Amino acid sequence: MSETWKQPVVVTNRPGAGGNIGAEAVARAAPDGYTVLIGTTALSSSPALYSRLSYDVTRDLAPVSLVVTMSNVLVIHPSLPARSVKQLLSLSKAQQGTLASASAGVGSSNHLALVLFNTMTGADIAHIPYKGAAPAVADVMGGHVAMTFVPIAAAVPPVRANRLRALAVTGIRRSPTLPDVPTIDESGVSGYEATSWYAVFTRSGTPRAIVDRLNEASAKAVNSPDIHAKLVAASVDPETLSPEQLTAKIRRDYERWGKVVKEAGITAQ
Repeated sequence: MSETWKQPVVVTNRPGAGGNIGAEAVARAAPDGYTVLIGTTALSSSPALYSRLSYDVTRDLAPVSLVVTMSNVLVIHPSLPARSVKQLLSLSKAQQGTLASASAGVGSSNHLALVLFNTMTGADIAHIPYKGAAPAVADVMGGHVAMTFVPIAAAVPPVRANRLRALAVTGIRRSPTLPDVPTIDESGVSGYEATSWYAVFTRSGTPRAIVDRLNEASAKAVNSPDIHAKLVAASVDPETLSPEQLTAKIRRDYERWGKVVKEAGITAQ
């Protein structure tokens, strides 16, 4: 985007509160297009997770363009006597709720993937939240926790080193990175899909001409050969959408994940 506009684009990391600190900064910015947000799927579940948000996702943020979509992969410690989702479910039933799954935190994509998995299968797999994906994966590799849902790129090295066993991916299609690993849908949980996304947003009220310029620059960057290749190498799917298409996608996810969160009684900690 810097190359397109011939001016610097500065990245400012605002971590915390499931992405809400960064999102709030953009929601409070001037509607001039100079402040943009790289938002995640968390924007579609935050309204249900947090009883009090200082901004309104649908009112204060203007969708610009999708950047990537991605799947997680369900991995277990190799000592577990399961080599398929079906066997994992049988093991869960036999152990009566003693199996646990690590996540990057309450409301994270891998936590919601577990909640959906439990809801659709009737499993009773406990949730153990960590402060990030790295310590969650480390404890599964160490045998302290049975399983986790982890981004595919992070799972590939330990899977190939036989430190984790991959059972299924959460997307509706298999991953080119792990072509021999079936989807959870293929594995007998019909209709299961839990994918994540990254997208560009700006402050609502920004003139449409500026939103269109942001959309064009974002799409150009994502579709440039070098960036596209790097994204594919990171096991994510580059994908761009118009502002209208992204708005529709967010509304669908807002309804879907909001329902999952509320039915499971999840609240942010």
